[in-house]
Amino acid sequence: MNFNLSFIPERSSKPRNAGVTMMMDKGLSINEVENFIQASGHLTDIVKFGFGTSFVTPDLEEKLKLYKEANIRPYFGGTLFEAFYARGMHNDYLRLLDKYDLDLAEVSDGSIIIPHEEKCELIHNMAKDRTVLSEVGSKDSGILISPNKWIKMMSTELEAGSWKVIAEGRESGTVGVFRPNGTAHTMLINKIIAKVKPEDILWEAPKKNQQVWFVKLFGAEVNLGNIAHNEMIPLECLRLGLRGDTFFEYLPEDYATRLKQVASEEEE
Repeated sequence: MNFNLSFIPERSSKPRNAGVTMMMDKGLSINEVENFIQASGHLTDIVKFGFGTSFVTPDLEEKLKLYKEANIRPYFGGTLFEAFYARGMHNDYLRLLDKYDLDLAEVSDGSIIIPHEEKCELIHNMAKDRTVLSEVGSKDSGILISPNKWIKMMSTELEAGSWKVIAEGRESGTVGVFRPNGTAHTMLINKIIAKVKPEDILWEAPKKNQQVWFVKLFGAEVNLGNIAHNEMIPLECLRLGLRGDTFFEYLPEDYATRLKQVASEEEE
């Protein structure tokens, strides 16, 4: 940090297992990646090439190289895995990961149906050679999954070898653990974290109000994903209590009480 400030929550350093932030690259240019790394690379743990963008993005190898050199782990999004799997090309997908020397991979079934036992076997086999993220939840807002099923799928996927399970939210933030209006499914999330360790979950939270909600619930070290490239520094400020939305999260209670009382008196 550029200067000292008291009552700032401690953040683990990279490579980290908690407080992970995943940026979603939906087609940045080489120049934009270089600028992003200069501005926010120190805050970024992993970068997901959203959906199938790695198939059409130019200068793919150069982009991957830039991220790796900046100590950021890039990976291809789960939709690309599903596109290969749906075509019976799973082995081709594994060869693709080897070709681009990607040590991080995602296994998901948000767009297609994979029997869960089969999905766990895929996770188990892929985890022998690389770090695996697996995603739980459908991208279709019409498909509802019971809390017990969320818990079972997350737990078994972690047992199969997933480093983190991703809680589906999409880049829209309107499905999975969120309602169509973008607010959190509070009851669902509370039931999940009663059985699954929060540090094992990476919550997709593309919207500011969602990020605020998770930071207030779990603190600065919550794992968050699907963050826009230009929202990394604003998110870190939310984590540290340096924005109005989380300003009082880390101040001692007597400080917060006194400041709120003064503000109330000023309003009167």
